[in-house]
Amino acid sequence: MFAYYFDLALRSFRRNKALTALMVLAIALGIGASMTTLTVFHVLSGDPIPQKSDKLFVVQLDPAAKEGYTPGEEPADQVTRFDAEALLRQHRGVHQAMMTGGSVGVEPQRQGAQSTTMDPFYADARYTSSDFFQMFDAPFQYGNGWSAIEDGKHERVVVIASDLNKKLFGGANSVGKMLRLNQHDFRIVGVLAPWRPTPKFYDMYNDRFGELEQVFVPFTVSRDLDMDRSGSMDCWDDHKDDNDDPEGASGVNAPCTWIQYWVQLDTPAQVAAYRQYLVNYSDQQRASGRYLRPTNVRLRDVMTWLDFNKIVPGDVRLQLWLAFGFLLVCLLNTVGLLLAKFLRRSSEIGVRRALGASRRAIFAQCLVEAGTIGLVGGVLGLGLAVLGLWAVRQQPSSYNALAHLDVPMLVTTFVIAIVASLLAGVLPAWRACQVAPAIQLKSQ
Repeated sequence: MFAYYFDLALRSFRRNKALTALMVLAIALGIGASMTTLTVFHVLSGDPIPQKSDKLFVVQLDPAAKEGYTPGEEPADQVTRFDAEALLRQHRGVHQAMMTGGSVGVEPQRQGAQSTTMDPFYADARYTSSDFFQMFDAPFQYGNGWSAIEDGKHERVVVIASDLNKKLFGGANSVGKMLRLNQHDFRIVGVLAPWRPTPKFYDMYNDRFGELEQVFVPFTVSRDLDMDRSGSMDCWDDHKDDNDDPEGASGVNAPCTWIQYWVQLDTPAQVAAYRQYLVNYSDQQRASGRYLRPTNVRLRDVMTWLDFNKIVPGDVRLQLWLAFGFLLVCLLNTVGLLLAKFLRRSSEIGVRRALGASRRAIFAQCLVEAGTIGLVGGVLGLGLAVLGLWAVRQQPSSYNALAHLDVPMLVTTFVIAIVASLLAGVLPAWRACQVAPAIQLKSQ
């Protein structure tokens, strides 16, 4: 019966081309607008590491001064260098990593007998510890990350991104070669495969939706060489870069939070044990006089951390609501057009009822026709969505470059189009199946 109803719908389209075109256009406009914004929302709110997002936790402690303390308030988002290095030393998680962002000057060098005319340039960097790559499942094209032993020896090793490897070495295996950063030589131990976690959940203080850092350097070495850092830093006790602290605000004992600290915990028991460990650590630091506030710790997994940081921009949420509001208006217009179309065929429906068609059959026929309109509208709406996403990618925001339709969103486009048109067709179909055949036959 479905094939028969579908054939009737196509015949109806040919008889009422203008009315059908208006309905298809109304559906297409609503679908195009809603899918454009929904795709952007989908990209920004997705799970950046779904295979283990429930096992990775960001650590929050509260080492700040007593002044300004409000009971129940959130602790600092980042940790001090002293705390990060202490937690890393004690190694209570499956994996753990301390890190911060920065930038380094890259000096292209002559390789063997070949010379280069490439000018020096700056590249985004991440200063971290050895577990970073294994904990975050970073894919390697060549080599691997450095070890904890190399961390401890402050060895000048580096992992580079695939884009930088292509730029400097033409994409060849560069493991073992030297790379000059900030006028110092580093040995390349690994080259990452193309990788772009979206968003960059491990650092909420630099470009959240930007491209991956091009250079990864041991945190210990970055401090030895006083490499430039970037991101948020909060200090208290009127701390300043002076002679009392030669390393300034990034020193080991500086009262400043500026380091992100992540830990991997594979089971609920490990999570509970690590949370108690943080409580005990905070109690010890308060007993020693470092912490002045009551113990206040947090462990948030990846998705909870993203929600806490409101990772989806407010304007994207507003645009999503406006787009679905526009879709609703388009559907209301479609309801009116379907109602007019079905009621104009009252005589035809009356004849079908007189010949034995049930109300259910008339209702199903009208719904199939509405669904077919939605299908055609979905195809046209998909084209409008692709055009809309192209326009989004021309905008300057870093996340706009990520606005592409994937397979789930492609399927969602047609699901929303068909479901929306079916909902729009319920009232017109119900009115159509209420047509009294006797009245229609008498009027013929």
